[in-house]
Amino acid sequence: MMRWILIGIAVAMAAALGFLGYQYFFSSTEKQAYGAPFSLVDFNGAEITEAAFRGRPSAVFFGFTQCPEICPTTLYEMDGWLKQLGDDADKVGTFFVTIDPERDTPEVLKTYITNVSPRVVGITGDPDKVREMAKAFGIFFRKVPTSNGDYTMDHTASVLLLDKAGDFAGTIAYGENPDTAAAKLKRLVTEAG
Repeated sequence: MMRWILIGIAVAMAAALGFLGYQYFFSSTEKQAYGAPFSLVDFNGAEITEAAFRGRPSAVFFGFTQCPEICPTTLYEMDGWLKQLGDDADKVGTFFVTIDPERDTPEVLKTYITNVSPRVVGITGDPDKVREMAKAFGIFFRKVPTSNGDYTMDHTASVLLLDKAGDFAGTIAYGENPDTAAAKLKRLVTEAG
């Protein structure tokens, strides 16, 4: 009798472990959106959330308007990649998220971005919320004091690529070949259907 009880317990434990393994495997292979929910403002002062990164592929760059080289160059390059896409450019959301919201108000961002590209949307907002968003997207940044009492920013210099579900789909490195960068965006558009 004891033997049958032990066999029954072993079968129940094996079934439970099998069920837990099944749950773990299928929950870990489902695609999850990259980053985390956020609520900030765009450069028109309108609320913008993670929903802006859904429904079509996105290219997202984190930078700041007083950046001497990397940010203006990347913004200019993003506009060039979109031009290479032609009619497909409207199928990609492009965003410039400031990592310096204390100085980069919506008005400052709008002037900075629209002088280079009419297609890139600026994102700013409460500094704590911007920090949370950047951290959730794996972006490094920090203030670096300058000799004149001001500061500059060190930051990740890659453009994040997200698929239409908002999941991480790759990066475009700073200074990457423009044809390669445009091909990555084209691939995202093609995969989005």
